[in-house]
Amino acid sequence: MIPLTFKEAAEAVHSVSELEGTFENVCTDTRKIIKGCLFICIKGENFDGNEFAAKAIEGGAAAVICERDTGLKEKQIIVENSRTALLELAGYYRSLFNIPVIGITGSVGKTTTKEMTHAVMSAKFNTLKNEGNLNNEIGVPLTLFRLDKSHEAAVIEMGMSGFGEISRMTAAVRPDAAIISNIGVSHIEKLGSREGILKAKLEILESMKADSPLILNADNDMLKTVEANGRPLIWYGIENEICEYKAKDVVSDENGSDFILKNGEKEFKAKLPCSGIHNVYNALAAAAAGKLFGISEDEALEALKKYVPSGMRQRITKKNDITFIEDCYNASPDSQAAAMAVLGSMNAKRKIAVAGDMLELGCVSEKAHYDVGVRAAENKIDIMLTYGERAKETARGAKENGIENVMSFTDKAELTAKLLEMLSQGDAVLFKASRAMKLEDIIYSVYESLENGENK
Repeated sequence: MIPLTFKEAAEAVHSVSELEGTFENVCTDTRKIIKGCLFICIKGENFDGNEFAAKAIEGGAAAVICERDTGLKEKQIIVENSRTALLELAGYYRSLFNIPVIGITGSVGKTTTKEMTHAVMSAKFNTLKNEGNLNNEIGVPLTLFRLDKSHEAAVIEMGMSGFGEISRMTAAVRPDAAIISNIGVSHIEKLGSREGILKAKLEILESMKADSPLILNADNDMLKTVEANGRPLIWYGIENEICEYKAKDVVSDENGSDFILKNGEKEFKAKLPCSGIHNVYNALAAAAAGKLFGISEDEALEALKKYVPSGMRQRITKKNDITFIEDCYNASPDSQAAAMAVLGSMNAKRKIAVAGDMLELGCVSEKAHYDVGVRAAENKIDIMLTYGERAKETARGAKENGIENVMSFTDKAELTAKLLEMLSQGDAVLFKASRAMKLEDIIYSVYESLENGENK
């Protein structure tokens, strides 16, 4: 972070400060205080950061942004809303950098699209990106504060669970181009309908210039209804003929994905080190974004060859000649369907799916979980193990559509024991559930047992 004065910060958040000097770090957690930082007292549903203002100063912060008089005199900058102030300060800070910024959102695939777009942009620029899951109204501004003079571009993912969140974040990010990966049913419980989800995602346009391009998946039934209204629209996909960036001859298996990228009359051979047609879509979006900023298709595809899935997003691991697909960072009906297709494409003796609950689906939850079982059957999955109360519907969907070996669990230890009992060489196992289900607990227990030779 380049230095800002406290007076400059106060002005950015519509307040005043008499404190002299500068700061080079912004913190929101007293456990992560950096000496001389500006601490922002965030107020949440279950905590009030204003109560920790004095502790922040004692821990080394030079000043705080707070919502009330904390008795810290010139070391406090008082605002009406500290969350709003965090975004306003981040927006001011971002305005100091004249670099290309790409904003990314979507119901599913946005993190992978972000990672792939970062890989492509890094072929030419020193590019900043969100780390981990820092894609909300706290994580996005903290990411922007990581910009420094060495950065030449940024790729910023924006997630949301309700209306207004992307609007507030994009006011700080001010993207020069944006990608919307798809519109599914994630967060439909709060947004009411897929039309509501589309409306919330399109908030990303609110702080973009009228001539800034929007990159859209033309194969998504909701996104293909988006009208240009004078804005440049760049379409990508596999099936829709309007696509400027199109993939054909797609072949995907456990070793990765091969396809031909077609842009107009030009064709380019592409290879991804990850499986699934959904990742082909993500790669097309990344290539389209890169081209906007001078990165050729050849350069983009070369960068994508080296892409490595992050976190627990469809990471393929082999142990004892058993293939494991770790894909439990998050789950939605669309990403579950994609994951079942990946498992179905694998060359394995038996294909075993461990599927857990998907959250925030509201009134569509029962059908959505049932349909995961249907997708598993369509992809010739041999064994279905489910974890969680909601996923019992997944088990029912699997059983009623032809999978004979189906079991439901609400206890991780019992599921782990049954999985270990049935595993044998040549199997492929998928783990997929919403993040809150913490399926990695099962994964790590299975790995430990295999390493200790505890399965048959």
